[in-house]
Amino acid sequence: MKWLYQAWRDNHLYDWAIAGLLVLGALCVLALLRYVIARAVAAIARRTVTDLDDHAAKLIAGTKLWLLFPLALYAGASALEIPAKIEQAIDLLVVVALVLQIVLWVNGFIGLWVGRQVEKRRGVDGEGVTALTLLGFTARVVVWALMLLLILDQLGFDITALVAGLGIGGVAIALAVQNILGDLFASLSIVLDKPFVVGDAINVGDMTGTVEYIGLKTTRVRSLSGEMIVFANNDLLKSRIRNFKVMSERRIVFSVQVTYDTSQEKLEIIPGILRAAVENRKQTRFDRAHFKAFAESGLDFEVVYFMTTPDYNVYMDAQQAINLEIYRRFSEEGIDFAFPTRTIHVQGMQPPVAAVSASG
Repeated sequence: MKWLYQAWRDNHLYDWAIAGLLVLGALCVLALLRYVIARAVAAIARRTVTDLDDHAAKLIAGTKLWLLFPLALYAGASALEIPAKIEQAIDLLVVVALVLQIVLWVNGFIGLWVGRQVEKRRGVDGEGVTALTLLGFTARVVVWALMLLLILDQLGFDITALVAGLGIGGVAIALAVQNILGDLFASLSIVLDKPFVVGDAINVGDMTGTVEYIGLKTTRVRSLSGEMIVFANNDLLKSRIRNFKVMSERRIVFSVQVTYDTSQEKLEIIPGILRAAVENRKQTRFDRAHFKAFAESGLDFEVVYFMTTPDYNVYMDAQQAINLEIYRRFSEEGIDFAFPTRTIHVQGMQPPVAAVSASG
């Protein structure tokens, strides 16, 4: 307070009036400059195809006037005789305001650029959306961290000692928030290794759905029944993930059982019937059909084939047609399908023998 009293005592009322007018005039000039520059950049942006000038126009128009006030205050202080302490405080305030405004510009540019790139790639380039989202967050964190270090340096803190202390404290914090950090690093692993991206159909355990969002802590999957399933990234990477989108073809194995009373001649023609049923379908590649085993309820034939498309609906249409073809051919050949049955053979029972007892 004594510095303020000293500044008031060392300057006449006329000086304070001039300082006030300088502050007000500087604010008006800065506001006018913001308006003119924003309009000029916007006019240039309308005549170009690049997005950079569009971003610049929005950022300039969004410049905070209260962050320009320290500059106006600096201009007003130049008309006064003020103590060195107050002058240093104003200088520091100007530096902090400028640094903060520059950080807001950079952060806004990163947000606008990442947002536009994500919109362009959404639904087309899932990998790009995932990478851009994490890249944007990382860039913002780095910018704000640099701003904080620069401001602390201006305040007179020993940055070297501070960084060393943060390194030791970071270990303790990492132990306390290891679950959060585990999800964060898992998110980074998902982005870099790309086991799946936004838009992929995946299966995790007994849950299947489409990836809609990959965040820093969680991944959101829209299930086949419509609800949203939220996975922690760390838990997700510990699971067995099946990615159906990158599947080039689908391998199918199914079995057919016939009854034990089928004749040998019929058994010999069954593999050919099964092969023909598969090969008559489009987008199928036959692999094998064999008399596999003597099962409990019938004679077991195993069929293996490939669908040359990963589309599940196409596979089900083909399997349905194969089943109908097998059913029709078996009916024509008089071959019966097996179903769970049990035959009990009862041997003839001996008549009971009467017990005779003698008393002596």
